[in-house]
Amino acid sequence: MIYNIENKDFSLSVKEMGAELNSFKSKKTGFEFIWEGNTDIWYGQSPILFPIIGRLLDDKYRLNGEEYTMPKHGIVRKKPFKLIDKTENTLKFIQSDDENSLKEYPYHFDLIVEFKITDNGLSVTHTVVNKNDCVMYFSFGAHPAFNCEIGDYLEFSEKEELLTERIDHDSILIEEKFPVNIDGNKLTITKNLFDDDALILSGYKSKAISLKSNNHNRVVKFNFDSPLLGIWAKPGAPYVCIEPWWGVNDNYDKKDDLSQKRGIMELPPLEEKSFNWNIEICE
Repeated sequence: MIYNIENKDFSLSVKEMGAELNSFKSKKTGFEFIWEGNTDIWYGQSPILFPIIGRLLDDKYRLNGEEYTMPKHGIVRKKPFKLIDKTENTLKFIQSDDENSLKEYPYHFDLIVEFKITDNGLSVTHTVVNKNDCVMYFSFGAHPAFNCEIGDYLEFSEKEELLTERIDHDSILIEEKFPVNIDGNKLTITKNLFDDDALILSGYKSKAISLKSNNHNRVVKFNFDSPLLGIWAKPGAPYVCIEPWWGVNDNYDKKDDLSQKRGIMELPPLEEKSFNWNIEICE
């Protein structure tokens, strides 16, 4: 099922499955900002990554002496969320632990996702709720894909000198870092930019990235506040994913416990933590 809302400026659609952003469209110009999700190229549009990002080594981890198996990007993106609130400008969804999730991730949790049409764009807030009487370990990431063309560019809000980490053919981080071909604060989207998979960035100064073109004046300004940032597309595809990450793929250094994983967060008992990204549209 797909849920829809609209106001005088924008229309918004979200899938029940995965609470995945399906459409965000300007009513002024009719332009669709979100990738259509053509399965011949890439199945996704804006998957939610929880409680891990990327792939675990051997798809396994240990917690409190027990071993668990978990698929790439975690357990929520291929399960339905429940709509719990709908207004003219907002859609709010929830997914909670169940019998199956506890086999892969032995915590009781709520994941609440709110989509809000703002005066000039869209705000998305994800709230993780720890329903346990112990610390809960997790990572979180967003993965929205925006329509663009080869030759468009990403403009960082600050001048950057960037190195990227890379994953191998098994989606495991390798040790080497590589320079990013960025011109001051401008990263051009070329056919070959993602030949070696995603750019995995850290240590940047920017808190915003603007998707721009030399062929029109439309701007999508993406605001975020995450310690890592993934940028990715299938090579040559007409979209780009801008992915704020609070966590990252495993490397080949096997950890004895999930609590030791790079980028893992600790959420105290019965507390919650929210993560936000938003876009501002200029047409």
